[in-house]
Amino acid sequence: MRSRRTPERPRGFALLEAWIVLAILTVLLSGLALPLAAQVQLRRQEELRRQLEEARDALMGFAAAHGRLPCPAAEGANGLESFAPGGDASTGACADFYGAYLPAATLGLANVDGDGYARDPWASPRNRIRYAVSGAAVNGVANPLTRTDGMQAATLAGLGNAAHYLFICSSGREASGAGCGPAVRQLTRRAAFVVFSLGPNAPAVPTPGSDEARNVDGDAVFVAHEASAAPGDAFDDVLLWVPIHLVTHRLIVAGRLP
Repeated sequence: MRSRRTPERPRGFALLEAWIVLAILTVLLSGLALPLAAQVQLRRQEELRRQLEEARDALMGFAAAHGRLPCPAAEGANGLESFAPGGDASTGACADFYGAYLPAATLGLANVDGDGYARDPWASPRNRIRYAVSGAAVNGVANPLTRTDGMQAATLAGLGNAAHYLFICSSGREASGAGCGPAVRQLTRRAAFVVFSLGPNAPAVPTPGSDEARNVDGDAVFVAHEASAAPGDAFDDVLLWVPIHLVTHRLIVAGRLP
């Protein structure tokens, strides 16, 4: 009895099936890739917020222990607070009040890079955590926030009645070194200090006139708002600031004020 032979399938048809399977797998994998990338970004954002909160707590602890806030760390200072030439803690004269970095080495923070600076989760050399502290005189006292017992010398009343500290604005469109412009764009003018990240884009040179450029232009005015991909004005900086009354309260609890 003759055995029946299974008809051979055309080779071209088998190749077509293989291509269809590959196409389906490609679609499925590409669909998974986007959520995975989004999850990675979400984890980094969460880690950044934890990192900024840790920096805030370390700065407040430093103030309680020393009666002052530290100066920012300048470029090349290996993460140590940097005073102006001839300055020290007794004068509070910082090398750069507004355009430098978190003094992670001075604060004793862990997870710093080889140069002593804290970096955000995107970890490029431009992703160092930045820090600014008000250098405004109060009640006739120069640099009261960064000089030893300077806040005590300025008095609680003087600190409470000061015209402004750092400005935080919801937009930099009409901001200047003197403030946010329209009052509706002013989130606060009483931030004693701010710590922040330039975000995943961390531009070497932000677009002139953009909100990101406002955060690195070296004055007492900063911009904070939701991330935006607006052409020519993309924004993904993340800021955390502490008002002066929380700093003075911490010093009162520590016995540094009044």
